[in-house]
Amino acid sequence: MDYYAGIDVSLELSSVCVVDSSGKIVRETKVASEPKALLQHFGDLGLPIVRVGLEAGPLSQWLREGLVAAGFEVVLLETRHVNAALSAMLVKTDRKDARGIAQLQRTGWYSSVHAKSADAQEIRALLVGRKLLQAKLLDVELSIRGILRGYGLKVGEASRGRSRREFAISSKAMKCLRR
Repeated sequence: MDYYAGIDVSLELSSVCVVDSSGKIVRETKVASEPKALLQHFGDLGLPIVRVGLEAGPLSQWLREGLVAAGFEVVLLETRHVNAALSAMLVKTDRKDARGIAQLQRTGWYSSVHAKSADAQEIRALLVGRKLLQAKLLDVELSIRGILRGYGLKVGEASRGRSRREFAISSKAMKCLRR
């Protein structure tokens, strides 16, 4: 018999539901949101799980990589389709979402999302970090200019196009800053 798993990913504990090919719930649990914990859980079950479904989200890529490396077929599900499919539920909980995701895996009524490679994720993380640092640098620069302006000190234009930003500060401003 084939078995299908649905995981509703949360920050600390994820809800996991395993159903058989007839749709009967075999096991529902909460597992730590880490690949090792999920692999341990599936190993302890000892069932041949055909497919594991995860709703696409911030932790899903990481969990997916760990499960795929262990030999599981893992599908990232389009969040809008999952929400639409599970919208008939009167009460929405993580446990019921995991049930719904498992049933979607069993029936095949889902749209999968492209999973980015580990290299693509790393490059994106670096670019996001770089953009954040640039924005913070600009925030600090503008804050210092605003503070100094309150004391009648005018900071000249910051040079652009260089790796380091330098201020053209008047001698009056330099004397004030040294105090």
